[in-house]
Amino acid sequence: MSARAESPVRVMSGNEACAEGALAARLRFFAGYPITPSSEIAEDLSVRLPGVGGVFLQMEDEIAAMGAVIGASLAGAKAMTATSGPGFSLKQENIGFACMAEVPCVIVNVQRGGPSTGLPTMPAQGDVMQARWGTHGDHPIIVLVPNSVAETYELTVRAFNLSEAYRTPVILLLDEIIAHVNEKVHFPEKLEVVDRKGPDEPPATYKPYRHTPDMVPPMATYGRAGYRFHVTGLAHDDTGFPTNDPEQIDKLNRRLNGKLDLHRDAIVEVARHDCDDAELAVFAYGSVARAAHQAVREARAKGIRAGLLRPRTLWPFADREVRELAGRVRTIVVPEMNLGQMAHEVEWAARGACRVIPLTRVDGLPISPAQILGMIEKA
Repeated sequence: MSARAESPVRVMSGNEACAEGALAARLRFFAGYPITPSSEIAEDLSVRLPGVGGVFLQMEDEIAAMGAVIGASLAGAKAMTATSGPGFSLKQENIGFACMAEVPCVIVNVQRGGPSTGLPTMPAQGDVMQARWGTHGDHPIIVLVPNSVAETYELTVRAFNLSEAYRTPVILLLDEIIAHVNEKVHFPEKLEVVDRKGPDEPPATYKPYRHTPDMVPPMATYGRAGYRFHVTGLAHDDTGFPTNDPEQIDKLNRRLNGKLDLHRDAIVEVARHDCDDAELAVFAYGSVARAAHQAVREARAKGIRAGLLRPRTLWPFADREVRELAGRVRTIVVPEMNLGQMAHEVEWAARGACRVIPLTRVDGLPISPAQILGMIEKA
């Protein structure tokens, strides 16, 4: 029985909320390998999944875990893995395979300090570029970034829904603060759960990578009702078999990336706070957005017209929303627990319309409201 069925309100950690959201989205397969600070997700699901008819596997390493998730998804199960920075690096090749083979799955990365094994118990946001560009080649990806425990539950469900709707891996980026803070979560009475679009033709004529107007091919459950098809990481035609035909290769790559472009407005979400009359704005995500929100409130109390633009979807990047804001403010401050990874994206999207100032921290400690307020006052 899920916690939501037991009570509409619970106090829990971000990692617990992630597991709860996955179960609410009908997760039925989890494969992973323990790593701080994500281990509670696996621990919770190891107990909970068998109770709903699901499967939990602790694999020998993160590479195998990602492979098992892909196989389970092809066989029809909603599948997920969870890890942190070093494990996320090991998963990249198979994430690329999932992008090319259009396999729905969810990858949770609870970020910690790096590089290498870095700071296992301390927060960071150093994986945001790796989430987008970690695997080789031109590939589509969706990355969601919650800023609270309640939003972790919500965006875990959304990660599964987007993955199923667009036949693509979706990455949920937490950081150690969100993973381990305990907060109250109000579970919704009604929850939208999306399932993948099944085949609309018999096995004899089914093409697993058929080009459709919405750019998302119907997906059969492998081996069920006679559906058997070729799955490969090689460039392939609409039958799934490898091809060296330049026309087919170009068509495939443009569709893979084009499906997220086509559905961009349904995927990208931002939250705005006090932006309507703002003269200065803060762009912040994850746990840093909480400090930024407090700093904006304190700046307002001092008569400074500050606002906050907070992406809930980090990739595809909210370039249009940033560009619109940049046209109305003099400065955008970008605080983040790295050396300015998203500040470059904000500067690119602003296109010189306003000044962009990074505020960085990489010592394993969180960015405080006072630090952000100080930058606002200085700017």
